[in-house]
Amino acid sequence: MNKHLQQLIDLSIVDKDIDAFEPQIEEANYNYEAALAKTKSIETDIENLSTEIKEEELKKSKNEIHLAELSQKLEENAKKSGDVKTEREMKSLQLEEEIAKEQVTFANEEIARLEKIIEAKKEQIEAAQATLVELNASLETVKADVDAKLEAINEERQSVFIAKEKLLSEVNQKGLAFYQKIRRWAKNTTVVPVEDQACMGCHMVIGDKIYADVIRGEDIATCPHCGRILYAKPNEE
Repeated sequence: MNKHLQQLIDLSIVDKDIDAFEPQIEEANYNYEAALAKTKSIETDIENLSTEIKEEELKKSKNEIHLAELSQKLEENAKKSGDVKTEREMKSLQLEEEIAKEQVTFANEEIARLEKIIEAKKEQIEAAQATLVELNASLETVKADVDAKLEAINEERQSVFIAKEKLLSEVNQKGLAFYQKIRRWAKNTTVVPVEDQACMGCHMVIGDKIYADVIRGEDIATCPHCGRILYAKPNEE
């Protein structure tokens, strides 16, 4: 096989290995990022619940103020009852008292309802805080595990980079420029084998003449359909 073609094949293998490190790094980071995201989500939930509690407490406070006003009004009406002179004034006073009592009942019920909501939200915060403590404790362990995996990946990646640098120093510069031009769009299918007389990049059948050139491997041959660099596997030669 042509020396320059072999170099491009080797370079394509190294480039594939380099690209393969990214999903490995993503996978290594996934558990930590997932745990971190869950932590942030719980912290946000606690903040939202705290805000909701303040809103419910404000509603409760308004009802308590209204209740105090109603109680004062009932006391005033009780005092006025002694000064009532006409039946009309009595009926008017009784109507005011009935309305005030209804409002008192409603205010008390609303305060009780709001207290239940506030208590439930406080319990939710307590449960969330307990979960947060557990997550933060496990987060350090997960981070240490991720760091160990990343260190191993980086060591392996460094050795691959060194291999690539060596190849780049040896490869024909004209062939390298050609390879890099194709790689910009073909990525890890820049250099592909021929199987059953078909390009394994676009899966189109190539003509007999180009196929013969690929088999001989004396020059760099490209697919007439997609432009990828072709080479023959041992069983195709």
